Amino acid sequence: MQQIVLASGNKGKLAEFEQMFSPFQIEVLPQSQFDVTEVPETGTTFVENAIIKARHAAKITGMPAIADDSGIEVDALNGQPGIYSARYSGENANAVSNYQKLLEAMTDNTIRTARFQCVLVYMRHAEDPTPIICQAAWEGTLTHEPIGEQGHGYDPIFIPNGSNETAAQMSSEMKNAQSHRGKALALLLTQCKAKGIIK
Repeated sequence: MQQIVLASGNKGKLAEFEQMFSPFQIEVLPQSQFDVTEVPETGTTFVENAIIKARHAAKITGMPAIADDSGIEVDALNGQPGIYSARYSGENANAVSNYQKLLEAMTDNTIRTARFQCVLVYMRHAEDPTPIICQAAWEGTLTHEPIGEQGHGYDPIFIPNGSNETAAQMSSEMKNAQSHRGKALALLLTQCKAKGIIK
């Protein structure tokens, strides 16, 4: 079975990647299994940060690596928190403190449109000059309070367009079929097949 290291320790992300790659006999392993430390995300875009993370994981493990950089962009906040979504509420940020801060920032805003963005980078090795880069978005609006127990991150306060449920109320299958990461992963799988990386 082919193995790829995921440049993340996020269990929610790992579960999504495992589910998408398992039909292709590809095992996705978290970087924590190889004692890969977190690398400073010094980029100013999702693309730059994803490349930094993928290269770091590939260099330390000697394996192909996938990195995801994703976040939520809020129109009323000029695209914030954006690349800072994971650490929006400070040094000891967690999902609850992050979305609570975002809801507070949106208290007086009637325009609540937002989108999740996801950039995926696949690097065959640390020196890969042409990594595969895939990007997708998931449009929706923000709630006024958290609803739902599924998912992770900002899912409890995000209602996708065309739905009356938050992302945190959806089954993983439904979410993967339409989410930013699910769409970016589908693009990545297509590119990997085209390049013969997966059969």
